[in-house]
Amino acid sequence: MRRQPLVSKDRKVANQRAKEQQRKERDRARIGMMNGEEKYLTRRDRGPQRRYVRDFVDARFSIGELFIPAAILILVVAFTQPVAIQQYFTYAVWGLLALVILDGFILNYILKGRLRAKFGTVERGLPFYAVMRSVQLRPLRMPKPQVKRRQYPE
Repeated sequence: MRRQPLVSKDRKVANQRAKEQQRKERDRARIGMMNGEEKYLTRRDRGPQRRYVRDFVDARFSIGELFIPAAILILVVAFTQPVAIQQYFTYAVWGLLALVILDGFILNYILKGRLRAKFGTVERGLPFYAVMRSVQLRPLRMPKPQVKRRQYPE
């Protein structure tokens, strides 16, 4: 009969090895998710329709990408400029927000037509997924864009 203790005598080394292994697995999963590998994607990002939406949104330029830099600019202006100038920038932000909303409706209309043509149905939650991705700055999107601008999926 082979008898071994339940706890290794060298627990410290075993724990270090286990932590190192877990770190390697986490790094591999993070890299896989960033590269869009289906195995490592979260439930929110999995599936052929979601991939299609990501590729479509990443291929087009959307006005939403300008919103975050514009908001930062507005904050700077709000603290440094007189009230009269702040007012014009506030109107500009409202105009930009209206354009972002309009762009979201246009994106949904086009995307739903393409999804129905390709897949037959549209998964629940895809319009919101597409709009949220289109508002993010392109370099900060997760998973990273897999297509170049104007390289629309078929």
